[in-house]
Formats: sequence, structure tokens, C-alpha cells
Amino acid sequence: MKVTEPPPLILNVDDTDAARYAKTRILQRAGFRVTEAGSGTEALEKAHTEAPDLVLLDTKLPDINGFEVCRLLKQDPHTAPVLVLQTSASYLSSPDKVRALDSGADNYLFEPIEPEELVANVRALLRLGRVERELRDMDRRKDEFLAILAHELRNPLGPIRNAVELLRSLDPHASPAQENARRVILRQTDHMVRLVDDLLDVSRISQGKIALRRAPVELCALLRSTVETAEPNMAGRQHVLTTQLPEHDIWVDGDSVRLAQIVGNLLNNAAKFTPPGGRIALSVGLEGAQAVIRVTDNGIGIDPDQAASIFDLFAQAGHSPDRVQDGLGIGLSLVRTLVNLHGGDVRVDSRGLGQGATFEVRLPALTATPQADAANGPEPDKRADTYRILVVDDNQDSAEIVCALLQFAGHEVHMAHNGANAIEAALRLAPDVIFLDIGLPDMSGVEVAEKMRSYPQLQKTILVALTGYGQDKDRAGAMAAGFNRHLTKPVNMETLNETVCTLMRP
Repeated sequence: MKVTEPPPLILNVDDTDAARYAKTRILQRAGFRVTEAGSGTEALEKAHTEAPDLVLLDTKLPDINGFEVCRLLKQDPHTAPVLVLQTSASYLSSPDKVRALDSGADNYLFEPIEPEELVANVRALLRLGRVERELRDMDRRKDEFLAILAHELRNPLGPIRNAVELLRSLDPHASPAQENARRVILRQTDHMVRLVDDLLDVSRISQGKIALRRAPVELCALLRSTVETAEPNMAGRQHVLTTQLPEHDIWVDGDSVRLAQIVGNLLNNAAKFTPPGGRIALSVGLEGAQAVIRVTDNGIGIDPDQAASIFDLFAQAGHSPDRVQDGLGIGLSLVRTLVNLHGGDVRVDSRGLGQGATFEVRLPALTATPQADAANGPEPDKRADTYRILVVDDNQDSAEIVCALLQFAGHEVHMAHNGANAIEAALRLAPDVIFLDIGLPDMSGVEVAEKMRSYPQLQKTILVALTGYGQDKDRAGAMAAGFNRHLTKPVNMETLNETVCTLMRP
């Protein structure tokens, strides 16, 4: 049997009994359910307890004026989605209407109000509210879809990448043709991972969920590292990449991972839109109080009419004639957002089509040189210690490849493919480290971690989440469950070994 939804609930707020009664009768005759409040305090309480669809709010109330009630409703996350139709017989000028709308009201009506006008406004706002709820629900489902998509894509990418690295380690003297094939697989796998990460970054940025982990960052060292990462892509395109870095340090206050992402995206963009054999230049310098990073290419250039929109989401100005239009058109949008989060700005300059382009990033520079806390500290322990490790993953290919990489490094490695077996194996083996997938068939990895932490003998065991779920909430949930670290698939041999050695170091 089909369940009929109840009519929308209206909270009618007015301290005048006669006016409140009249508006309630009009709304009830139009088919709405109505609850009433005679003061601002009562209105706030009923908005919380009865969850109305719309508040019909008079401005003149005995305790709190309607403007303040509206502001409080819209500031509270619990009541913020509730629609507010403000009414007034006292505040009748345009500035009063502006004040109401600035307080968060969805509309403002001057009294006296004709019954038909009141009902029509209520119905119009409810329609808008329904559309907004549908859009929020679609946005939530979109984020869930992207998270699941990222997980499902990362699961096969991990074994592919790790299998190639294992082959390279087992046969370091392979022929040039074999090594070239391995590099192609690794390069294309990394490209897929970057596309997945970009998609998730767009989702996080659109919701304002990206938080920078700020610390003093030396740009010259960061650029050298970023160039090393970009060089295989440049070499594959026969590009000549030159760098111009000063001998002195340049420090900024920023997130080193996001700064590297900014420069990496600009270099990848330059490579994408520069034909084979082209020239790309990277430079950094100080100009007044700003650190200035420039990436210049002699590629296809930018039409002046498109320069203003080149940083818009999903915008692509064109593509190099020798290759398809790869990528999603979100790299430069991410660059602009991340630069803005750092308090800087980014611009592009091009003389036109075929004339190349220069992308310029300006960031606030630090005036004082930070002191390295551990500059004279002890050298890290570089012993090749071996440990007993348990790898838990329901994807057998992924588990076997991770095990093989760890065994190649000399560790004693065991496998489990579900939560129950993982707990049993952990209690039996007492491993030093457990790499634990989050998406298991019988229980989640978070539940497994919490269960493991309940056993005294596993209190000090290192737990590493190794998963395709890489959103901020996934990391937070893993750490709250007792994990020591969260790694997002795919991970390479170097990361696996570094994780084990770092976490096991006294």
C-alpha cells in the first residue's frame, strides 16, 4: 500500500493572538499543518523539536526580534535548512527587507497580506525547498558514488602497480624493451591514480573540506623533488625541461603535499599541451614579499578569449595535435583553489594560439628562515630489520602482491582474507605489523581494528589501514578505531618498507 506523505508543517510565529489565528486559519484551509509560537524563544524551541518545513516569522516579538530569530535559525546546522518567510507590519521600507534577507530569510512580505498572496508565497518557497533538498541529496549520493568509484578503481590498480615493481626487483637486469614496457604500465597506472585523486579533490573542495596542514616549506627543495616526479612524463614526450632555482632558500608557510600538487599539475599541463620535442621551463624567485613560481612552455598557447576561463572546472582550451584530449579538465581548477587557500594567486599569460603560455603562481613568502629542529639530531636507524607481518585483504591478487613485496624485503609475511580469520591469525601469530583493508566481506576493517585493540596482547601491534577509501572521513575513522597509519591504494614497495621501518622504530 502506498504511504501518503503528510502535508508540510508550518510554524506560525506572531505575538498578536488575532493575527496569528488569522494566518493559521488561512494556511490550514490551504491544506497545511500548522503549529504556533508567540515569542522568539518559543519559536526557536519548536523549530528544534518539531522540525517544521517553513517558519512564518513576524519581525516584532516580545523577547527577540524576528531578524535575530531568523539569524539564529540559519546559524544552527540543525535548523539551517528550514525555510523562513519573514512578515512585518512595522518595518515597511526597503532597508528593512534587505536586513531580513541578510539575516537569512528566504523571503519578506509587508503586512497586511492578502490570503492568496500568503499561500502562494508559502507554496513557492516549499517548492524551492524541495528542489534544494533534492540537490543536497544528489550531492550526497554523488560524493558516495565517487568514494566507492575511487575504492573500486584503486583495488585493481594496486596489484597492477605492485606486480610490475616486484617483477623489476626480481629481474633487475631485464632488457631495455622489457623495462620500457614496465615503465609504460607504471606511468599509466600513476595517471589513473592521479585522475581518481583529482575527482575526490574536486568533491572535497566543493564542500570546503580541504584543510591545509601548514608548516614552513622550502620551495627550491620542493621543486627539485617535484621535477624528479615529472621527469618520466617529460622524457616520454621528448620535452626539454629546464629549471632556474636560486642558490638561496625561499620559504613559505604552506602544505608541502598541496604545494607539490600545484607545481606538478602545472608541469603536467605544460607537457600535455606542448608537442613532442618542446621546451618547458620552471623557475622560482623572490619578488618583494612574494615567492613567484613560473612554468613556461612553447606549446599550443591559449586564445585570449579563453584565458579568463582556463581555470574553470572541466575547462580545456584544446589539445596537442599528436594526442587525444586526455584528463578531466580539473587540474587547473585545483591549482587555482589550492593557491587561493595558501593566500596567493595564479594567472596565465599567452600571446595567442601557437605562442606557448606562462603560468605564474604568487605566494606570500616568509621573511624569517625557519630553523630545522632536527638539523643536528641523530641519524635515523637504517638497519634492515625484519618483522612478522599480517596482510588482510579480501582481494587475493592485492594481498598476494603486497605479501610478495614485503617478503622480498626480508619480512615474515602471512595472509588473511576476512575479518574473522584476521583476528584469529593475529592472536595466533602475534605479528609486529598488520596491513588491514577496510572493505572486508564479513565485517569492516574498522570493526576488526577495534576488536583487535580489545585484546591485551595486540595493544601494541602496529595497525596500518591499506585501503581504496581515501577521503578525510575515512582517515579520521581509521585513526579513531586504533590504526597507527592510513595508506591509500596503490602503494609501492618503498612506501610499504618506509611505513614498517618508521612505525617499528623505537
